[in-house]
Amino acid sequence: MDFSSLIIIMMSAVLVNNFVLIQFLGICPFLGVSKKLDSAIGMGLAVLFVMMIASAATWPIYALLLAPNGLGYLQTIVFIVIIAALVQLVEITMKRFMPALYKNLGIFLPLMTTNCAVFAATLLNVSAQYNYAEAMTNAFGAGAGFLLAMVIFAGIREHTENADPPACIKGLPLALFSVAILAMAFMGFGGVVENLFG
Repeated sequence: MDFSSLIIIMMSAVLVNNFVLIQFLGICPFLGVSKKLDSAIGMGLAVLFVMMIASAATWPIYALLLAPNGLGYLQTIVFIVIIAALVQLVEITMKRFMPALYKNLGIFLPLMTTNCAVFAATLLNVSAQYNYAEAMTNAFGAGAGFLLAMVIFAGIREHTENADPPACIKGLPLALFSVAILAMAFMGFGGVVENLFG
């Protein structure tokens, strides 16, 4: 394992295989919390943190406990239980130390338990047969990609709130058009990451 392969894994997770804009995972909090920039940043950081600690917890359990004992088929149940416990920990911590952000995130914070982007990051680490460093790099890249998409989209939504679009596309249709254009922009990164070091 060399440093260049870790950079490729991270940049691929952030830009080329962005969970929200390319793989369309985690759309519920993406659309629900992206109306204001501060809420989007808070949710993006919370997802990044949960992805990191979920990967840090699930990879060793799979590699050291489930796979050697032929219990790989239990990974879905075990990963969901671990992610749910970690999200509860984040929720309790936010409620205690960041009550304003906790209130802004509302129902979307406990919904991180079922956020398919967090779950997909843990499954991808196992299915891609990453070692621990690669799994953590991928989790960081996926979380950073989620945060980047949230911040960019929140900026777009704040700007379009002040615009005067035709009545037929106000609200959700305009948001969906904006997501589609943003997703096409991210698709332009395809092929770039593989050629970084070659």
